[in-house]
Amino acid sequence: MNTVLKKQKHVKQESVLKQLWQDPLGRLGFIGVSIIVLLAIFAPVIATFDVAKIHSKDALQGPSATYLFGTDNFGRDIFSRIVYGARVSLVVGIVSVTIAAGIGFLLGLIAGYFEGKTETVIMMVMDVLFAFPSILLALLIVAVLGTSIVNTMIAIGIVNVPVFTRTVRASVKSIKGLDYIANAKSIGLKDSKILISHIAPNSLAAFTVQATLALSSGILTEATMSFLGLGIQPPAPSWGSMLSEARVYMELAPWMVIFPILFIVLTILSFNILGDALRDVLDPKLKL
Repeated sequence: MNTVLKKQKHVKQESVLKQLWQDPLGRLGFIGVSIIVLLAIFAPVIATFDVAKIHSKDALQGPSATYLFGTDNFGRDIFSRIVYGARVSLVVGIVSVTIAAGIGFLLGLIAGYFEGKTETVIMMVMDVLFAFPSILLALLIVAVLGTSIVNTMIAIGIVNVPVFTRTVRASVKSIKGLDYIANAKSIGLKDSKILISHIAPNSLAAFTVQATLALSSGILTEATMSFLGLGIQPPAPSWGSMLSEARVYMELAPWMVIFPILFIVLTILSFNILGDALRDVLDPKLKL
């Protein structure tokens, strides 16, 4: 029986990947995300210069064969900093989403399954968190904890917990009313067994889509916080901090602004396209 279930699961995974690749938008999003991931992984190989080394004589040089994206006000190679910035953005995005997804998934399961006072308390806390604009809440948390990459990831993770909690809770509520859950209860299965073996696995579709979309949100929040000086601190190569440094030189050296913005937009767009395509594959009923 277990062997059959494993085979079915493997076939289903292959089917999802195949459908995702056959969808033009899904393929576009997958390729875009793959490029960003490869840039981050192979940053030490791709980067042509030391991201922190200052070359005063080469300051504010435009794009050329030597400096593909030009240099900043300290003479640092913008291309190399962009490539390493991809690593920073992905690490912050993945870790923060992992924090939010882990907490949100657990709270969503509990709130959706047990209902009553438990659900009320959990959702009241989520409503309080939702009452704050996400960027302001993240800035508030970092202001309390202090500015560091770890605290930035924690702040972004906490901000995204309510989204995951609501998503999973809605899935659990719809699954809980199905016949096979009633049958499981009738034969005396414990609540913990029903949650782990039956409800949690069937809640993963909406959860996976939300995780993909939350990555783009996390990357944008990190860039915004770094731009405001409460995220990744210079000289670490963050796209947001690069934009912050470039404000003074926008007219003199527009390439300092153009390339970080371009990569922020392309990364977020790729994750959003991939998330939308994944949603259509995992739940065709949502397709327009």
